[in-house]
Amino acid sequence: MDVIKNLEELTEPLRNPVLTIGNFDGVHRGHLALFNKVKERAAAIGGQSAVMTFEPHPLKILDPEKSPSLITTTRQKIELIEKTGMDVLFCLPFTHEFAAISAESFVRDLLLGKIGLKEIVVGYDYSFGQGRRGNIRLLEDMGESLGFKVHVVKPVLIQDTPVSSTSIRNLLKEGRLEEAREFLGRAYQVAGTVVKGAGRGGPILGIPTANLVLEEELTPREGVYAVTVLIDGKTHYGVTNIGYNPTFGNNTLSVETHILDFTGDLLGKTIKVNFLHRLRDEKTFESVEKLADQITADIRRARHLFGIDLSSQQVAQSR
Repeated sequence: MDVIKNLEELTEPLRNPVLTIGNFDGVHRGHLALFNKVKERAAAIGGQSAVMTFEPHPLKILDPEKSPSLITTTRQKIELIEKTGMDVLFCLPFTHEFAAISAESFVRDLLLGKIGLKEIVVGYDYSFGQGRRGNIRLLEDMGESLGFKVHVVKPVLIQDTPVSSTSIRNLLKEGRLEEAREFLGRAYQVAGTVVKGAGRGGPILGIPTANLVLEEELTPREGVYAVTVLIDGKTHYGVTNIGYNPTFGNNTLSVETHILDFTGDLLGKTIKVNFLHRLRDEKTFESVEKLADQITADIRRARHLFGIDLSSQQVAQSR
């Protein structure tokens, strides 16, 4: 997949491009329906399948207070879109100047004049251009007069609920992993760099953890989760705590992962964590010993869920 981050990089129009446009945060099942339609139409006319998205999220520029916590970083979004088999991705910088382009100019000058648009695929609620004044009706009118086709894709429904980035954010914030996974079409993943922690995991609790500084803005609801962990391309099982460590009186959110039966120094590495099962809420314990007992029980439960040997080997991870 070709990734174009500035339209100035495009020296000539694409070959019969079929394009879809959006933020695509989460690259969820609703987005996949758009991509599939784009690929179908591109194959039908011997063209290239293309996606246009923006960095940062437009609301970060236009109304930062209303900007949502993102499900995926730009890096993740690019990786996920590439896996769908699209030919070209336009990941364009969103600025106040870009936002000031009228809907008509956006279509005429950029989509047609620069990219060479032949067909466009949009969601049922698509709007665009300055003040989001452009809508499907305008697209269809311009398509009729300027010679491009418009395809509108209906919402993807799961249990009568439209799949959307907003609904997935809400599910994750409520800790409803199974429903979020159904909407996403995959487990929710965060990525982060392992940093030196407070030194309590191994030395005090006897349960070493990898402490993460996340790239993502959105974390699931505070609590304890059974997870898989991707390290250097290999998958491991683990247990992750998201929260404030109330037993120790912390007031800073932390993400700590105990990786089952793992040996090695992770400090400074970037790892990915897939959230599979919510085990329990975070809570305050009367003593460090009772906290350690509960974490041991969490690990046993995770092992049972994963169907792996219950004999835990305590090994040194990043503390």
